[in-house]
Amino acid sequence: AAYFLMSQPGANLRAEYDARRLVLKSVPADAPITEQDIGRLPLPVQRYMVRSGSIGKPPVSSVHVTFDTVLYSDPGSAGMSGPSHQIDIIDPPRRLFFMETKMYGLPVAVLHDYNGDTATMRVRLARLFDVVNIGGPEMSKGETVTVLNDLALFAPFALIGPRFKWSAVDDTQADVTFTNGAYTVSARLTFNPEGDLVNFTSNDRGELQKDQSLKLLPWSTPASEFKDYEGRRVPGRGDAVYHRDTGPFTYGTFKVTNVTFNQP
Repeated sequence: AAYFLMSQPGANLRAEYDARRLVLKSVPADAPITEQDIGRLPLPVQRYMVRSGSIGKPPVSSVHVTFDTVLYSDPGSAGMSGPSHQIDIIDPPRRLFFMETKMYGLPVAVLHDYNGDTATMRVRLARLFDVVNIGGPEMSKGETVTVLNDLALFAPFALIGPRFKWSAVDDTQADVTFTNGAYTVSARLTFNPEGDLVNFTSNDRGELQKDQSLKLLPWSTPASEFKDYEGRRVPGRGDAVYHRDTGPFTYGTFKVTNVTFNQP
């Protein structure tokens, strides 16, 4: 079961994020990826590998993305804006996401940590109290979807690994399953005619409800405004959308400000 703490004094979440970030380890890059390495993938995924600049380059071991982020609590809300960081270690999978913003004029920090196959999320108000502290199997499975999404958008070279199983859909779509530890999750990837990944949809991620349960809903991340960083093509903007019974709700917009690979 998930767990929630509504008032727990603690240290600054930025300090915790920095401490965890600085001890992350990643395996050095392997030999460059070749067209032979991607031959077993569905054709639209092969085109994406070429389009993304993955062919002829060694697979990187870590990706650090910074965003200008806006998060929304409800449709029509003003939104909370601020810088955010997303770090992914490719093997073994590890993910850190950290954001600083304001709520009711007070500083707020958000920290997601996916370690092994266990995930936690904390939201700390005024550097003192956790207003959200959630973990457990449902959270961990949902964050496994998030890791798959990160890799698909920013580290597609990872998708040829043994944890990923592919099935063809048509000329612009393919389905993938990703297994890490206790969790197996699935998603459908949609590509434009040029070969860019323009949408990712999964039914394995839950939205946090007002009663603090997690409700499984279709989740998608349309991507656009593609840019090149270090010779690799990645989206410059991504949205995070839950498809509720009442219609789609875009709860987050993420504009990429920088991407680095193999950062110490």
